[in-house]
Parts: sequence; C-alpha cells; structure tokens
Amino acid sequence: MIKTVFNLQPEILQNDLVKITPLKESDFENLYQVASDPLIWEQHPAKDRYKKEVFRAFFDEAVASQSSFLVFDKHTNELIGSTRYYDYDPVKSKIAIGYTFLARNYWGGQYNKAMKKLLLDYAFQNVESVLFHIGATNLRSQKALQKLGARKINELDFDINGLKLPHFEYEINKHDWEIHSH
Repeated sequence: MIKTVFNLQPEILQNDLVKITPLKESDFENLYQVASDPLIWEQHPAKDRYKKEVFRAFFDEAVASQSSFLVFDKHTNELIGSTRYYDYDPVKSKIAIGYTFLARNYWGGQYNKAMKKLLLDYAFQNVESVLFHIGATNLRSQKALQKLGARKINELDFDINGLKLPHFEYEINKHDWEIHSH
C-alpha cells in the first residue's frame, strides 16, 4: 500500500458554515483586524496577543509553519479567525490542532465546531489521533473541545513569552471521532 504524503495546508476546506484557506504573509493586516480585540485573548495564556508587535510574532510563526489557515464565514466571506496544524508525527500517527482564535461574534455557536470538523475529518484521512493543547485557565476552549468528544489526557507546561504556563492536553482518536461525528 502506498501512503500519500499528508499535505498540512490543503488549498481549501469548506462546509455549509466555514471556508478554510492557507494563511499567507500578505494576510497580516486583515487577520490582525480580527486578532486586535483584547477580549479574544482574556482567557488565553498569551493575554497580550492583541498588541500588534506580539501578534506579529505569532503570525510570522504561523506563516513559517506552512500549516496555518484563515477561517471565513462562508455566507458573508468575512474573515473570522485562524487555526493551524502542528506537531505532526507520522510514526505515532498523531497531529495537533491549535493556535485557534475566532472573532467574538462567532463564539458559542456552530462556527468553531464546523471548523474543527473540517480539520478533524481531513486529519483523520492521515492520522489515528489528534491532540489539542489548551491553557489551564481557558475554560471556554476546554468546554468547546469536550463538546467535540475530546478527552483530557495530560497536563504539561508550555513556554510562552519566557514563562512556563500550565496547559491541558486533549485527544480525539479516529475511532471515537467516527462514532461521535455521525
């Protein structure tokens, strides 16, 4: 059996609610308009990411990863956020999804779920397990993941701006996703 190469930045993923396209360097100003809302980051470990110079470092890393995306409202074509794949491990058949944020008027509805469903469905064509790393104080994101069927499997620290900050690691495996998502 020939295994195809996992393209970490497909050209477009879409469903009824969202369209996800590759992030490019030229997208900085448009994405910063969404990210400049301080309330987006209030529960996040990097609470100052709304500042342009802090967001620039986040953005540059996202572009360099070649696995980051813009997220659009499919009905209005409005840019509503960003997300990315990271830590792909073909040997362990795992990848992580994260660095996700959405504009506040898209919180609490179906948009995060629709975006994650696209990313999970695509990832599970290539891996058996998807991980998520959520700041220990980010209750909103923890609840959103639990609604998707993710299980908390670990606690670890991440270095963010020179500080060791506690995070929770969640996992969804392919078998559970196939049961939960249908």
